[in-house]
Amino acid sequence: MTHTGGEVSACLPIRSDLDLVWVRQQVRQLAVTAGFGLVDQTKLVTAASELARNALVHGGGGEVECALVTRSGVAGLRLAFADKGPGIADLDQALCDGYTSGGGLGMGLGGARRLVHDFAVDSRPGGGTVVTVTSWAERPPRPREAR
Repeated sequence: MTHTGGEVSACLPIRSDLDLVWVRQQVRQLAVTAGFGLVDQTKLVTAASELARNALVHGGGGEVECALVTRSGVAGLRLAFADKGPGIADLDQALCDGYTSGGGLGMGLGGARRLVHDFAVDSRPGGGTVVTVTSWAERPPRPREAR
């Protein structure tokens, strides 16, 4: 299996509600460039919107790095949302549907995780949070199992 890290296509600030609109527009444009269909574009933009809002509301702002990537010849888009906020004290709890620390519906992290193919969180209390997601224009082949 080949995987390329991808070139950073955009590094966007997340400091205001206006930046959230810009992030959604850029993610949609990059998803189109990568060959995503309309449904997959919508899923990725929805996940990006949730994660950008989390960075703004809970992390005090941050940035998102967007990169076009390939794996086994399949195009994808990797998004890394980073903030320098208080971090997530209990990640397992934060990923549970219905949990909210901000009075919302509690669908942000868990919902975003369901909308993408690959999902990773690096967070430490007092150390900020980085959420990295990747979606593929089509499912890349799985590596062969060792026999």
